[in-house]
Amino acid sequence: MKATDSVLSVTFPIERENGTHEVIRGYRAQHSRHRAPVKGGIRFSPEVDLQEVEALASLMTFKCAVVDVPFGGAKGGICIDPKKYTKGELERITRRYTMELCQKNFIGPGVDVPAPDVGTGPDVMSWIADTYRQFNVQDVNAAGCVTGKPIAQGGVRGRMEATGLGVYYGVREFLTYPEIQKATGLTGIKGSRIIIQGYGNVGYWAAKFFERNGAKIVGVAEHEGGVYNPDGISVEALLQHRKKHGTFVGFNDAQFIKDSKSLLEAECDILIPAALEGQITTANAPRVKAKIIGEAANGPLTPGAHDILVKNGSIIIPDLYLNAGGVTVSYFEWLKNLSHVRFGRLNKKWDEQGKQQLVSLVEKEAGRLLTESERRNIIHGAEEHELVYSGLEDAMCTAGREIHATSVKLGVDHRTAAFVNAINKIAAVYEGSGMLFMS
Repeated sequence: MKATDSVLSVTFPIERENGTHEVIRGYRAQHSRHRAPVKGGIRFSPEVDLQEVEALASLMTFKCAVVDVPFGGAKGGICIDPKKYTKGELERITRRYTMELCQKNFIGPGVDVPAPDVGTGPDVMSWIADTYRQFNVQDVNAAGCVTGKPIAQGGVRGRMEATGLGVYYGVREFLTYPEIQKATGLTGIKGSRIIIQGYGNVGYWAAKFFERNGAKIVGVAEHEGGVYNPDGISVEALLQHRKKHGTFVGFNDAQFIKDSKSLLEAECDILIPAALEGQITTANAPRVKAKIIGEAANGPLTPGAHDILVKNGSIIIPDLYLNAGGVTVSYFEWLKNLSHVRFGRLNKKWDEQGKQQLVSLVEKEAGRLLTESERRNIIHGAEEHELVYSGLEDAMCTAGREIHATSVKLGVDHRTAAFVNAINKIAAVYEGSGMLFMS
């Protein structure tokens, strides 16, 4: 578990649309194959290197184990800045990278299943799936070679908001524990003041679900600056302003703060770093006032910052648990692809018919007919996204309870408890399998 099982490093040339040529470098690391397939995102970033990919692959191993997703850990990346390439160039780079994965057996629904990460999204996943399909025309489960695809390409409803929703479920779950309530003075999401760093997919959806359930979003930080309003910020209004202007500058309902990192130190109850790694360090950790820090990003706290915050009484909800919503719903998408049927398709109408009969019986006994609106709400059968939400909520709540129980039992912080749980689950798989060829 200390070392990565397998690493693929590839280089290949591409011709740019301006006629110049470049050599592109890409990686894929498979940290642990104690369960198959392995799972992890593919990122497009100029910072991608072998060490980063291996480290993130190991985190995926523990993340999957924490939330009982039966995958090993993997990660991949291509060392480019996607903003500097056209869509056509990105497609050619993606397809060539996928060819390398296919040729080296580093992709497949039973081998290695990539997903979106920094700088990638549904389009990239769709190109990967199509390329794999061309090389594996007889693989009936080819759609399961990658997750995070568009719905039309076999994606699952609820995947887009999954990580942000998982962040909400995780924080909400922790606020139900008496020990956390006593340490923070918070009794639930409603009325809590929240600052979010990063307003991409994860940050936006986390903010949306927090706001929808009664929290007050008092600050949002991005690379060009941040906004702060102690009375609360409209999540949707801020998003529309940034979409229109490309910046938070000029947003009238909050104070613009040029130094967005200073928002990490502003007054709030819950701080959600949902941007890049290493945002809270030993330099600024002593000034962080949040009672709860929920790691929606991967590694937003340095080890030294973590120690300072724990010593100061802050509750850290660790990344390997809190941002596992994405991989959990990716698992659901993979299951959908292998079963070749949309969730709810086989049972939705059956459930509605059973509820209809029950409602009719209750109406007869009560002597009152329900309104059409009441009847519709009661007999409604679950749609795919509602089943996905339900499965994600169960995964996050169950894992949260396990982590907190271990923390209380061993007297350790929640990050240590999460790693203890993950390692014990992985060890149980190795021990139960007999570890062929390892003795």
